[in-house]
Amino acid sequence: MKTSNDTGTGRRPGGRRLVVSVVASAVVVASAFTVTAWQKDDGKADSANGDAVRTATAVVTRSDLSNAQTLDGSLGYGRATTVKGGRPGLITWLPPTGATVKRGEPLYRVDNVPVPVFYGGTPLYRALEARGTTGPDVKTVADNLRELGYDVGTQPAVGTWVTPEQATSEPVPSGTSSAVPASSAAPSPSATPVQVRRGDAVLTSALLAAVKRWQTAAGMPATGVLGVGDIAVLSGAVRVDGVQAQLADAADGILMTVTSTTKSVTVSVDPDEAGSMKRGDEVTVTLPDDSTARGTITAVGATVRTSDASGGDDTAGQPRLTVGIALADTAAVRGLNSAPVRVRFTSETHKGVLTVPVGALLALREGGYGVQLPSGRLVAVRTGMFSKGLVEVSGAGISAGTKVVTTS
Repeated sequence: MKTSNDTGTGRRPGGRRLVVSVVASAVVVASAFTVTAWQKDDGKADSANGDAVRTATAVVTRSDLSNAQTLDGSLGYGRATTVKGGRPGLITWLPPTGATVKRGEPLYRVDNVPVPVFYGGTPLYRALEARGTTGPDVKTVADNLRELGYDVGTQPAVGTWVTPEQATSEPVPSGTSSAVPASSAAPSPSATPVQVRRGDAVLTSALLAAVKRWQTAAGMPATGVLGVGDIAVLSGAVRVDGVQAQLADAADGILMTVTSTTKSVTVSVDPDEAGSMKRGDEVTVTLPDDSTARGTITAVGATVRTSDASGGDDTAGQPRLTVGIALADTAAVRGLNSAPVRVRFTSETHKGVLTVPVGALLALREGGYGVQLPSGRLVAVRTGMFSKGLVEVSGAGISAGTKVVTTS
């Protein structure tokens, strides 16, 4: 026989049914289980099945949260590039693997003549011998000789029209306005001028004289002429990664591979993950001995590459981007030429926010989330960042020290 307090439906009189879900994931509401609760007129919740979920209490705390992910990376000297010889002859000297070669130093020898390294982006693609020759290859020569301490004179201004006659045969004293009369008007049709463009330099008499002085000091024939393959134009100082050529090999083939001289870390990432990574972001690198080193993202690749399908890992055959990382203190990796590392990326940090365990969140039927106080009262909250089992919350009635019910 039913009493007057039993409705026969499992509902309590004077109350309304409310469905909530306990969130079981830090990023998405996944693998959740449903708890049926009764909310009385006084705002308190009373479990309809108190033994269904084991609960405990947690304290709302104020702390820092960050979005972080840790990915596998590789410590090394960066991607190796191939060096090819550019002139006929026989190789008579090659550097040892691991050697560092800087500006002005020989990278190899052809017929016992050194081929020095110049820094730049444009190699010599023609013989530089005629006064008045203009172009970016001439600028490569002028910039490097100047950096090596040679007086190359004053270069014509951008926009100047240059002819061999105008490229003065005398070095121009430092401080003069121009080695060539600057004129924005085109010269007479009888001349064969070239206009100096941005990124160009002009082979003036002063520069030709500097070339001869440098050739003498470098142990090269002091002809004042630089031909294709007489210098090796690279992006900067290099470390010899491997030598493919042998002595007496033809000098116009593949000679060696080189890398940067600075150790760095590279990480292969999913293109979707790279969206939160940008140049200048700080990262933490964990080395094989479990020590850590600070690093900074220096480059995020713009070209999507497909990983090696034979790699045998979960990323095999998947599109990947390469992220480059510079180490703040290379002393931390002294003695390591290459090694696997782990890199922790932090894309966003919320400082001094209120946090509760993710298990304290209740998904309300009417939308949004709430937390339950030990008294049984439900308090609606707004959620922010999720990280390491904690979630950022805010709302009326929530402050540091407040106790809430959470799953145990």
